Amino acid sequence: MKYREIADGIFVDRPNRFIAHVEVNGAVETVHVKNTGRCRELLLPGREVILAESDRPGRKTRYDLISVYKPGVGWINIDSQAPNAVVQEWLRTKPGIFADMTLCRPEYRYGASRVDFYLECGSRRILIEVKGCTLEVGGDSYFPAAP
Repeated sequence: MKYREIADGIFVDRPNRFIAHVEVNGAVETVHVKNTGRCRELLLPGREVILAESDRPGRKTRYDLISVYKPGVGWINIDSQAPNAVVQEWLRTKPGIFADMTLCRPEYRYGASRVDFYLECGSRRILIEVKGCTLEVGGDSYFPAAP
C-alpha cells in the first residue's frame, strides 16, 4: 500500500475526533484524522506526523493525518482504513494456505453483521476480521485502542 502525496508536520492539537491542527511548512493546517479513536497516547503536541494530501476536490481539508512518531517505538500508522487495504493487497498474492482461493469478498454480510473478508479456497469457507492497533504500552500493541 502506498500513499500518493505525503507531507511532514508537527502535531498541535485535536479539537475533536475528526480533525486536528498540524504545523506544515510553518503554517497551521486543519487536517482530517483518519482514526476516530482516542489516540491520546500518540497525538501529543510537538509530535512528528505524516500527512497524505487528498486528491478529492471540494474537501474541507487538504490533508489526512495518517501516521505519528512515538519516541522509543517509531512510526505508527493511525489510518483506520490501512489494515484492511494491506490485507486485501496481500490476499491478492494468494499466499500459502490461500493459494487455491477462488473468491475474496470484502465487507461481507454475515447474518446481521459484517466481516472484513469472506474467502472461498477450494471447499473451505473463511471469514477474516482485521484489526489495527494504535495503543502501545511498554512495546506491546493492544486492541481495542483504549485501556
